[in-house]
Amino acid sequence: MSRQSTVEKKIDKFDPIYHNRLVNMIVNRILKHGKKSLAYRIFYQSLKKIQQKTEKNPLIVLRQAIHKLTPKLIVKSRRVSGSTYQVPIEIKNKEGKILAIRWLLESSRKRSGRNMHFKLSYEIMDAAREKGNAIRKKEEIHKMAESNKAFAHYH
Repeated sequence: MSRQSTVEKKIDKFDPIYHNRLVNMIVNRILKHGKKSLAYRIFYQSLKKIQQKTEKNPLIVLRQAIHKLTPKLIVKSRRVSGSTYQVPIEIKNKEGKILAIRWLLESSRKRSGRNMHFKLSYEIMDAAREKGNAIRKKEEIHKMAESNKAFAHYH
């Protein structure tokens, strides 16, 4: 009999309106100073704006944007015999999705505009069309991984 008990995997919660885990993940990343109701309001208003602009289901546009933002490779620093190398590493789907959400919110916060739901909705629509700062960030990461392919054996 083993002494250690197995750890149960955490199951992500669903959001109250769309019953979607992805929506809940994004809302938790928007969250600042514990104001979750404000984060939900910002996100739902941005989805409503997407619905008005594209005349499509906003969840499909959101999934499309996150899928196009999700990186396959990432570079991590490895220190080998006194010198530091940027080593390209393949990442799992969930980790890539977390990075995609982080980049999306980061670039929407930096974007100029009236308020957060306005900026977020336009950044999501741009990402779905493969434009915008978040897509540029993903391409930059992939370019770095491609150029440092020679150091992949340090993984």
